Amino acid sequence: MLLGLHMGFRDHISGAMIISNSTSCIHEIMSISSQNNHCKMIFQNIPSSPGHRVALNLLTRQRLSDSFGINSSDLIDILANAMNNRQTPAEVGISDSNALKSGQEKVDLTKLPIPWHYPEDRGHYMSASIIIAEYDGQRNVSFHRQYIRDANHIVARLVPRHLRTMVDKARANGDTIPIVIVNGADPTVLLSAAMSFDEPIDELTVAATLHQELNGTPLELVRLSNGILAPAHAEYLMEATITLQDDDEGPYVDITGTLDDVRQEPVIEVHKIHHRVDPIFHGLIPAEAEHKTLMGIPRAPTIKNAVNKVVDCVDVHLTEGGCGWLSSVVSINPVAEGEGRKAIEAALAGHRSMKQVIVVDSDIDVSNSVQVEWAMMTRWQPDKDTIITSNQKGSSLDPSRNSDGTTAKIGYDATLPPGINRAPFTAVR
Repeated sequence: MLLGLHMGFRDHISGAMIISNSTSCIHEIMSISSQNNHCKMIFQNIPSSPGHRVALNLLTRQRLSDSFGINSSDLIDILANAMNNRQTPAEVGISDSNALKSGQEKVDLTKLPIPWHYPEDRGHYMSASIIIAEYDGQRNVSFHRQYIRDANHIVARLVPRHLRTMVDKARANGDTIPIVIVNGADPTVLLSAAMSFDEPIDELTVAATLHQELNGTPLELVRLSNGILAPAHAEYLMEATITLQDDDEGPYVDITGTLDDVRQEPVIEVHKIHHRVDPIFHGLIPAEAEHKTLMGIPRAPTIKNAVNKVVDCVDVHLTEGGCGWLSSVVSINPVAEGEGRKAIEAALAGHRSMKQVIVVDSDIDVSNSVQVEWAMMTRWQPDKDTIITSNQKGSSLDPSRNSDGTTAKIGYDATLPPGINRAPFTAVR
């Protein structure tokens, strides 16, 4: 593990393709990325945003693991440890914050290099920016797509999770909520922000443990003028308020690659914009591998924890074809009959938005789709080893869900019975 080397988002851009040609934020970043198979990229010449750069396609599971100097298979266990052993971040002064050393940018969101990736989208969106909010003694850190309405207003899609609950409570009291919008945070912060817990948990305490484990240094926060603590070395910090007003948000191409609906969502007013010297904007492309990684990897330890309660779980992979959200492969070491089916039930309970799970033995690489299909074709019998349930809670990201939000779910048990002679079920090469 390369401890102490990775202090922020920009430390993960090594090896990126540099694009020096003049590039428009309107559709062109997306087009060039697609032409280059969505490799790591940095766009250095954005005429609409002089002095700003855009980076994308950095944070896939393998690229993250390589950057942190760890095995890909170890990342899930490191995330699980951080979830269960949270630490307090360190607060530093303004003079020690890279995010504040460039001074304050005039508030004009239209001058930042915020991409408009898909022509079908409503407009320019921040898709990799997180929101840090504090209200009534609780802090929440989470991802929310953010449509740039005008120079100082954003409309953010707040799904019914903790921040939505916080906003509803504040509005019932006639209160607005002070927040910080963060772009270009350290990946340990982004992975923590993408986690979802049943109870209110301060995600920055998870990030602090991850930062110490993967970077070898404490996670440092700086207190902004609105009282909110935010990552001291992020690329951009925007002081803002979630207002009492709503406005249209969407359409938006979401993680499934399908077009999400127009809804009335909260309006955010931005008051101050801070950034690092020569800042790099994280311009994540929705529905591509980076999006699926940030959505899926933080769910893997939750699934693994749930499965471990009934059987020894080795690894979990949220599949790219399942959009990093709706489908997973779980490997286990079964020691008794029926543990494959128990693993299916536990995995679906561990991530309730999931629609499909395939359970395999530990000799199968869960990230290798060819090996997984081979295991199904040689170890699975459809009539005996399949579980189908109806009228289950579905994901709002699944366009095929029923009108009441429910869906059917399926699990495949492609494990071998314990004690069986494995020779006929083992490939010779």
